[in-house]
Amino acid sequence: MTRLPVIVGFGGINPAGRSSGHHAYRRTVFDKLPASKSQETLKALAVLMNCPVDETHILNHTLIRKLETNLFDPADIRLNKSAQMDPVENEAIEFTMKRSHLPARIPPDWEVSDTGEGGQVIIRSQQPLDVLFPDRRQSKVNSAGQLPSGFDPESLYQSRNHPRGLQLTVYGASDAIQSLGIPWQAVKDKVPADQFSVYASSAMGQLDNNGSGAMLQSTMMGKRVSSKNCALGLAQMTADFVNAYVIGSVGSTGANVGACATFLYNLRQGIQDIRSGKYRVVIVGSSEAPLTPEVIEGYRTMGALAEDDALARLGPLNHQLACRPFGDNCGFTLAEASQFLVLFDDELAMELGAHIYGSVADVFINADGFKKSIPGPGIGNYITVGKAMATIKAILGEENLKHNTYMQAHGTGTPQNRVTESHIFNELAKAYGMKDWPVTAIKAYLGHSLSCASADQIISSLGVWQDGIIPGIQTTPALAEDVHHSHLDFLLKHTEINPSTMAATLINSKGFGGNNATAAILSPTVTESMLLKRYGKKRFMEYQQTHQGVDAATRAYEEQTIAGNTELIYQFGQGVVEGSELAIEADHISIPGQQKKIDLTATNPYADMT
Repeated sequence: MTRLPVIVGFGGINPAGRSSGHHAYRRTVFDKLPASKSQETLKALAVLMNCPVDETHILNHTLIRKLETNLFDPADIRLNKSAQMDPVENEAIEFTMKRSHLPARIPPDWEVSDTGEGGQVIIRSQQPLDVLFPDRRQSKVNSAGQLPSGFDPESLYQSRNHPRGLQLTVYGASDAIQSLGIPWQAVKDKVPADQFSVYASSAMGQLDNNGSGAMLQSTMMGKRVSSKNCALGLAQMTADFVNAYVIGSVGSTGANVGACATFLYNLRQGIQDIRSGKYRVVIVGSSEAPLTPEVIEGYRTMGALAEDDALARLGPLNHQLACRPFGDNCGFTLAEASQFLVLFDDELAMELGAHIYGSVADVFINADGFKKSIPGPGIGNYITVGKAMATIKAILGEENLKHNTYMQAHGTGTPQNRVTESHIFNELAKAYGMKDWPVTAIKAYLGHSLSCASADQIISSLGVWQDGIIPGIQTTPALAEDVHHSHLDFLLKHTEINPSTMAATLINSKGFGGNNATAAILSPTVTESMLLKRYGKKRFMEYQQTHQGVDAATRAYEEQTIAGNTELIYQFGQGVVEGSELAIEADHISIPGQQKKIDLTATNPYADMT
């Protein structure tokens, strides 16, 4: 009997706000919300942004917008300009400097003499001198999916100069764990320590000045590398921080990296753990903080980003409309985010009365084969989308696939993506006999958060099942002429649906290098019906009774968070267990503080061969 990976908790943050409580989703459909929900979301954002509940201010300082100066000033970016100084008419180049500033290896053509004043020396040289002059430039890209203005993760815990991506990790994982409505210790009391998994990563690593950025730049800037720069810059630190400082896990861990499909790569690993029966609790996440001058310039020089000049050619310059999936567009918009899902196997979800936000039917990953260009799209995504559609058909039937699903597209907002991704969807919709398959693209509001992109799509989908509004691609006034859509319905406006009949959504992700992934996510209604069939009416009613307390605890967390009273989980140096404290037997290991023992017994998986 295959165990079902049930989504029981989620949390994090992106340019739309906090994920738990569906607030980030609701910001994207704000104009369609009833007053009660819009006011709650404004309050949640005001707490994040450390500002009054001012609707105009909050709406203008969330989602994609003009780059602000809290991370760096896009109008005043520091760089070094290389130059060569030549002697004039065979006269020596001459300058003074402190002796302590002399390079360790003095060029052989330098003549160095003391001035006799305060350790100063005179340098003379007859040869050309290569120099770097401090310079400044203005960014050609000035739109980004920035976290809500005023949100400062560094101030929420003892961050100890952590890179921004890891600060967001602590926030996102804490939000997911605390929104469960189940004390984490209660989960640990039910599940042996080796049956937990954490799979999380960034795509780029931590590239700001507290991570790899400083390690790579310091020597060229005349500064010293910190002992933390190398270690904290690694991509898998996202998972490591969750294990070491949030949940204290000794279970399975890993960081699968698949460019912009990174989150789905980790999700596939997590659901395989649960379906195998070896693991019962999985945390899947990603964090990305790519809004640095260097990363923006790197993507810009590839021709991938929407530059101001190109945006202005599409109409009046409006940074809030920078990302226009499947319309006339000129490039994608970088964004920062952190998202985490908590998954239980179906039996544990029933036993603990956990939330049922949906379940993961499967995740498919395929490469592109031979390629002309490493960042260019290829054929692998046809396979992943086709397999995800086939899985939904197998589980729910052909009619549900045709009429009760929709696609959360990768939808980057580039001219190439609009053609290639729309062709994939259109051809497969045609193959499955679908006429007007709904397609949306959440990057229109959030931008492209790289590793977190598919997580943003999933979080949005969970909100759709809660409130019944699919976010439309409202930054795109009309489809571009080269978009394939004979069998598709691109939702350019918010679309209201019946959440109980929308059976599944597909999450599509395409990454540089041929990293294609598509997930099939089943609705809460479908998931509950599957659990009812597996466990029976009596057991399901017992689950519902237990769930009442879980639901109340989640509401209490929500109320405390909106009131600004929630603290992040960050347990630095707490609960550390040394090897000498373990109780080790031939068939088990006992860990202090863990009720369940780790079983060391094993069967021979190759019994037919040995």
